[in-house]
Amino acid sequence: MPTRASRSDVLRLRLVSHGLSAPAGEAGGPDGPLAVVERMLAVQAQDLPAASWALGVRSPGTVAADVLSALDAGSIVRSYPMRGTLHLVPATDVRWMLDLTAARVLASMATRQRQLGLDDTIIAAAAEAATGLLSGGRRLSRTPFLAGLRSAGINPDGQRGYHLIAALALAGLVVWGPNQDGQPALALLDEWAPAQRRLDRSEGLAEFLVRYLDGHGPATLRDFAAWTQLTVADARVALAEAGDRLEELEVDGETLLLPAATERGTLGSRPAQRTPVLALPGFDEYLLGYRDRSYVVDDADFPRVVPGLNGIFLPLIVADGRVIGTWRKETTRTRAAGPTVAVEAAPFGTLTARRTTGFARAIRDYSAFTGLPTTITPPTAPSARAGTIS
Repeated sequence: MPTRASRSDVLRLRLVSHGLSAPAGEAGGPDGPLAVVERMLAVQAQDLPAASWALGVRSPGTVAADVLSALDAGSIVRSYPMRGTLHLVPATDVRWMLDLTAARVLASMATRQRQLGLDDTIIAAAAEAATGLLSGGRRLSRTPFLAGLRSAGINPDGQRGYHLIAALALAGLVVWGPNQDGQPALALLDEWAPAQRRLDRSEGLAEFLVRYLDGHGPATLRDFAAWTQLTVADARVALAEAGDRLEELEVDGETLLLPAATERGTLGSRPAQRTPVLALPGFDEYLLGYRDRSYVVDDADFPRVVPGLNGIFLPLIVADGRVIGTWRKETTRTRAAGPTVAVEAAPFGTLTARRTTGFARAIRDYSAFTGLPTTITPPTAPSARAGTIS
């Protein structure tokens, strides 16, 4: 029988699953970028700096260079395993995830590909060209790669280049891996990450669900289906195959799932948020990882997180598991001082002194992650002064 729980229980357990809090007396949180991605399974990453901070905030002490090192080492890659969107994933898990999701993602892209004049013949020619450009361990960033396609007689102009790269990645041919001259570079998946796990379909579905819940739970089966864009039927197969690896919670008459006997928090524990206030990046899994986002943000406030409901998710201010505002940053570069970051908070209401201090601490952590001096204007009384965090 499901265990009865409250919405506040769900928030406490999710903070622990995300590595943003820990049970009392424990350090908690994954150790390093790869450990974060292995727990989360996939972290949305069309904005690489934001995705890098998503790993850093979940692994205290991690700096931006550590994320780049993991990408350069090949332990983490970027691909399109879900929803036609780039995600950071463990290199060893890319292939089996694509086996489950690629066909549906490609089907969802078919209309746009036809509008762009991309057919199977052109995509096959792009695959042949990509193999020639990248085989033997060669790596190319976007611009030279698209130039190579053009030299092979394939027009990559406009959105055609993006869709060609996505199609090749979904086919398991290429992956965004290391950096080349400061830019993400494409490599052949089989050369860059040859140690791939392969799972049969039912085994893969169960692994998908358990790993999702390990980094996001408690969550509903509908949350999982929305996150992966698998069918409801596939989600039910995953649930049946996972069996006693999962536990159920009942919250307001709804069933939520989480890994069985998790050591990272129970209903009786009171894990504390690692800091009183969290400064999460835009597109963070703490919000995007669910179909039902009402647990973490009020419906009335959601348009303030996604202004104009245009699909651009702003960075989040989170306290006690709830989104209480957003924040923006602007980087300025000068010859004398180098790059500096200016941060401005936009809370949904007046912040208490404790939360104002907590936000400043969270931005101090962000500054340590980026290694850039960061100026913050606390969003409180008019007398609050701007301060510089080195």
